[in-house]
Amino acid sequence: MKKWIIGSLVGAIIVFAWQAASWMFVGIHSGEEKYTPAQDQILSTLATSNLEDGMYMLPTSKPGATMDELQNLMKQNEGKPWAWILYSNKMNIGMTGPMIIGFVVDLILVVLLISILVRGGLPSFIGIFTGAISVGLFTFLWGPYMERNWYNVPWSAIQGHLVDSIVAWGLCGLWLGWWLRRPVN
Repeated sequence: MKKWIIGSLVGAIIVFAWQAASWMFVGIHSGEEKYTPAQDQILSTLATSNLEDGMYMLPTSKPGATMDELQNLMKQNEGKPWAWILYSNKMNIGMTGPMIIGFVVDLILVVLLISILVRGGLPSFIGIFTGAISVGLFTFLWGPYMERNWYNVPWSAIQGHLVDSIVAWGLCGLWLGWWLRRPVN
């Protein structure tokens, strides 16, 4: 149990530290937060549109529209601009809450990873490492890559997530491969 607790805590710190570094210092996510000189005009228009906090896809149909109405809307707009808008009425620059939630999620993921890896006995170092990489790739393929597939999200907007998936979970796998296979004194 001690190995699981320490392994999970350190593994979560490794994953969390990589995520923080990749967003704040390494710059691999710059492709998904592009700048536009029209930002003030766009934000002013959105602010006067009485939107609720949420995510919007433009264009889309009204709630309750029939499948024919939706298909007609899509045909009318084929080849025209479209957008996803993540809108909030108030910018919150406080990072304490998101960082705590992020670390707790990383901790839960590492605990789940360990529980998956040790089912049926302790795998080899390589088995632990490749299992961790597999979890990282699974999360990338299920999340950001599927968004790219369905919504034609540009590669530049998700490539940082692929690097995060491999590096963060690879580092975690190296740690867990060493830690979990250490002899107990």
